[in-house]
Parts: sequence; C-alpha cells; structure tokens
Amino acid sequence: MRTFLPMAAHVRGKRSAVTCALKCDNACLKATCNTSSNGYFRDIVDAKLSRRAVLGASAAGALALAVTTAPSPTAGSAAAAGHGTLKFTAIDPVQHEVDKFIVPKGYSWHPIVRWGDPLFPDSPKFDPENQSPEAQRRQFGYNNDFLSIQVDEADKNRALLFANQEYTNDEIMYPESMAAADKRAISREAHGLTVIELERRHKNAPWSVDVNGKKNRRFLIDTEYEFTGPAAGSDLLRTKDYPKGDKAQGTLGNCSGGLTPWGTVVSGEENFNSYFKAQGTSAADKRYGLDSEDSANGWENDVDRFDTNKPGYANEANRFGWIVEVDPWDPESTPVKHTNMGRFKHEGANVTISDSGHAVAYMGDDEKFDYLYKFVSKDKFIEGDREHNKKLLTDGDLFVAKFTGNSPKSEIDGSGDVPSDGEFDGSGQWLPLVKDGKSQVSGFSVEEVLVNTRLAADKVGPTKMDRCEDVEPNPVNGRIYVACTNNSDRGTSGKAGADEANPRTENRDGHIVEITERSGDHTGTNFDWTLLLVCGDPKQGDATYFSGFPADQVSPISCPDNVTFDSAGNLWISTDGAPDGIGYCDGLFKVTIEGRQRGRVEQFLSVPREAEVCGPLIHDEYRSAFVAVQHPGEDGSYSDQHSQFPDYVDSTDVRKGVAAMPRPTVVQVIKGQGNGGGKGKGNDKGHGNGNDKGHGNGKGKGHGKNS
Repeated sequence: MRTFLPMAAHVRGKRSAVTCALKCDNACLKATCNTSSNGYFRDIVDAKLSRRAVLGASAAGALALAVTTAPSPTAGSAAAAGHGTLKFTAIDPVQHEVDKFIVPKGYSWHPIVRWGDPLFPDSPKFDPENQSPEAQRRQFGYNNDFLSIQVDEADKNRALLFANQEYTNDEIMYPESMAAADKRAISREAHGLTVIELERRHKNAPWSVDVNGKKNRRFLIDTEYEFTGPAAGSDLLRTKDYPKGDKAQGTLGNCSGGLTPWGTVVSGEENFNSYFKAQGTSAADKRYGLDSEDSANGWENDVDRFDTNKPGYANEANRFGWIVEVDPWDPESTPVKHTNMGRFKHEGANVTISDSGHAVAYMGDDEKFDYLYKFVSKDKFIEGDREHNKKLLTDGDLFVAKFTGNSPKSEIDGSGDVPSDGEFDGSGQWLPLVKDGKSQVSGFSVEEVLVNTRLAADKVGPTKMDRCEDVEPNPVNGRIYVACTNNSDRGTSGKAGADEANPRTENRDGHIVEITERSGDHTGTNFDWTLLLVCGDPKQGDATYFSGFPADQVSPISCPDNVTFDSAGNLWISTDGAPDGIGYCDGLFKVTIEGRQRGRVEQFLSVPREAEVCGPLIHDEYRSAFVAVQHPGEDGSYSDQHSQFPDYVDSTDVRKGVAAMPRPTVVQVIKGQGNGGGKGKGNDKGHGNGNDKGHGNGKGKGHGKNS
C-alpha cells in the first residue's frame, strides 16, 4: 500500500485513491472549505410554480460550442442544427478490471494523439526510460482533459485541436530509478495546454497530427499570461517576479473549458491549491484549501514560487484559479487570465450569446458545497469583429446562483425518492457579486470580490451544491445543464442535509440540473430549474430518477463530469467514477432530453480500467465522437502497469523490453472503419472495440493488430 494514499480506505466503487491524491489533493478527507452559514436550497411549502416555456434556440454563434466546428477563425457561427445524431445500440456496462476501449457495433476507435507524441518536426521520439524536461516541452502533455476541434471552413480536411493537460501520475510515468527531482521537472513540463493542427484524407477518415503545422503550440509552466479586468494590477496579484501584478507564469490544474462563439478557447484552472505550500492560516487560504503541508506535487522543493511562505511569493497562489482564454488560430498571441470571471476552482466555462447580444458564461466551482456562477459581458457580440469579441470576457457582471425547491420539506428526506408532484424542481435567482463595475458585497472591494470570490459569495447567501463540474448551455433548446458529480459529505454530521436539488444524503452518484432562464434571455436574474437525472444503478437498488423514463430501460450512470451536445440537442455525459457494488469502467452516455424518451440514458463507449472519460465532443455531421482518456491504469506502477491502452501488445514492448505503458490519449470514434488502417469491428454483443491498435491516421495501414 502506498503511504501517500489516505483515501484508500474511503473510496467506493471504481473511484481510485490515486485520483483523489493527485487530482484534488484528497479534498474529501480535508476540512470542508465552505463553512459559511448561508442558506442551502430552501424547500418552500407553497403552490407549485408554473413551468416556463422552453427557451428558443440561442444566438447562432453558440452552436459552435456544441459541435465545436468553427466555420473560420473569424466567424462565430456554425451550420444550423438538424442533421440528426449518431445512431447506435447501447453497450452493456463493462466490469472495472477490463482493459479495453469498447464502442458499439458498427463503430471503430482511433487514437489521435497520446502523451509523449511529437508535436513539432524537431520533437524527440517518446522514450519513457530516457524522458527529459526538454523532450516533454516538445511533446504532447499528460492527462488530456477538455477538447476542442475546430474544422477549418476553407479546407474541411484540416482542423485545430486544443487540449488541456490537467495533472500527472508520476508513479506510472517514470522508472523507479529516476531521481525524484527529475520526475518533478518533467511533470512540470507535462502540464499546461496544447494546440495542434490536424489533417485527414476525407470527411469520414480519422484525424492525425500534422507535426509541420504552423499553429502547433505548447503552453508551458513558464508561459506568460496577461491578467485582464478589474483585478489586473491589484496588490493581491503582485509578486517579486511580477511586481506590477499584470502577468502570471503558467497555468495549473486545467480541467474543462469551452469554445467561444468567436473561435477562441477558454480553460478552467481547477485544483490549483494542490501545487502550493502555504501558511494556511488566513480565511482566504482556508477557503481555497491552501495549507502548510507539503504540496501533493512537491514542486516547492525546486521552485520557490510554489511556497507562498518564501519572501516575495505571498500572492503566488492568487494568480491561479482563473478562466484562461487562448487564441489557437494565432500562435504568436498572448494567453490571458480573466479576473472579471472570478477566482475559484473552475471546472471550466461555456459561453453563449444572449438574445440581447451579450456574451454569457456559465461556470461551476468543483468542490463539495460550493457554488454555480454566471458572467455577463458589458459589451455586445459583433458578428465578424473578432478582435472586439476577444475582449468581451474582460469586463462585465458576475453572479452566483441561489435555488429554491417547491416541495414540502418532509418529502425531501435524503433517500432520493421523487416528491409527490413527480419531479424535483423549483425556481432560482442570480445574486450579483459585481454589477456595473461596482462591488455588490458589503465590505469587499471589486478586486477583493474577484480574487477571493468564494469568500465574497459566502456573504450573499447562494446555494451550496454537490460539486458543480461542467456547466453548458444547450444550443438547440437554450437551457443550461449542470453536472453535479457527487458529494459524500451531504447530510453527514455537521454538514448540510438533503434538499430538493441535492435530494440524497452521502450523494455518491451525482445528478444533472436543468436550468431555464425565466426571461427567455441568458442575461436575466431569475430562472426555473428541474433535475433531469438522479444518477445511479437501478439494478443495485439505488434511488434514481430519469425524468420519468423507466429505470429498467436505462444504462446505469454515475458521477457525471463533462457534458456536451449533438446537433439535435441531445445531452452527452462523460463520467468520473462508476456505480458502487459491481463497479464499472467509466464511459460516455447519450441522454435524450425531449419528447417521450426524455431521460433515457444509453451508454456509447467504455474506457479502459482505472481511466476517466473527459472532454466529450460530438461531430455527428462527420459521424464522429471524441473523448480524452485520462489516467488509464493509474493504480499501477512503472514496473507493474495495469493498462496497455492505447498501444495494446501481447506482453512487452519488444523495442525496449519493458511493459507496455498506459498513455493518456485523445480518441476519435467513427461510425464504420474510417478507412484509416486497422479493421476494428464490433463483436456479437454490440461491444465493438474498433481497436486498430494504433493511429488510424488515414495514411496507410494501422500500426499493430486488432485486439
């Protein structure tokens, strides 16, 4: 047993103690960051509010978010929806020890880019036994999360891929003989962001990396970012390296993100606290989970700025926890961190254009009992004026959400049973934190609201949530979908109990909240809400809810993490942690949200053992889906690997004589074979593995053999 895995005796189901240690610094075992006494979802015993009419489709520019297909780097809209969606027969749940990538019958899967793959003509070949920081800087980073693929309208066989590299799993990445300092140095370079040019032979062929792409770029630990907005230059952001407080170095813990209607990409800095050693005594340190213990990554042993006790670095941690915006079309551009969007553990941000023309971003703070936020730009979107639109996120209003349930409190008992009116629903308000450039929080300046957003939000009484992760507007029906992953502390001693929108105590499986802005415009301050799903496995006796769809006809689903939409507006959910008891591998699931089959969950794919599904993306017009497979085989070690994904071999890599390594990978799933090489096919149970054991790059035969 590893000594650094304090969650080993506490995790349940498939969730790994390694993920808890490396991704979020064992947050569930630590003191709850939010100890404020503000209200939870208050259950109102009054007449049920009338349901609001479904919003119309958002402005055309928002469609780019769903299909992430930008017509050109200067345009903000994509082709109109209506081409339907991917058709498939749902696969069965896959047992957690299975080391396969499984897709439906009739589909094949193809790795696009893996950890260590070259990105430039001079990139060294990946050699895990002789990896170096210099090599890693020129290669694809580790634990890819959010994905964006923008097809170039001028040449639809070329595209730009953007990916986050969130964190590293050092135990399975490096030989045991490698010095600890060398491992840390390589891992620092494996973090960050990547832009890659892609190419394909035709519209239904797999994508592959063009190492000669002029826009290929790595955003590294020493890349400079400019701060924008009211807190830029604040005393709270100044350090000895950047005494003006106008810039930051690097980005950390990048989880999900979004494609803007003007073709840039936004990325959320999430679990940044795990990279710092701090005093841990101030209210702000405690609220953000910063403490005096050695950090999970140990970088303070090598780089002074990761120890905020060191002279000149008291504010270094304040420089993380932001929304980052990158222009992938301009390799010379400077990335920015937007202070007006608040500082917290951003899962990501997703931007839509309201009917009034304002850019609106929805954001979740991914920690138990934290909040849901919204940003509304001051200026309006101008079609075709990309330089103007790139400034929309620098100035505007910031809100936090407060929800109210409409069922009697006695009917919300923590079991997850549906109340007597047949659904979990209610109304809500967007409470202002910053409005018209002025603080709306007593005792906080604008700068203080934005740098210490959690503390400011506590003051206005928003709703404590069960870990809001991805939050995305649906470009077809205009509603907002919030993935609440789980909250094992809900209803435990001294913690908030169940309420109508968090209806289960010790919520292990999570749920999906659906929000309808009441005014019909995303800039409004009132909304209605309902729960689309209360997740779990009905066959294990879990209290579940699928919007009235029969529970015995759905795929079991747990711990919803990232969401996206197809061109018909169906919701697609990737998971991080599968149901307890039997224990399944994580997967990607389609959920019907309109009509008689509303609430129907169908599993589309399953990832290998100990892996997580991230960054789902549906290009149904090209018969494709994409996922980022993160930390496959994470419970292993370098000498005892638990996965061989994606380069499955019989036993050893004959080139080096070492066990085949698991490598986080961006994967494309295509209906048919993609004419890209291997002959992956579905088996007679509908679990098509499509595994051509290689790169399916449309340029010749696949590398390796079918598995």
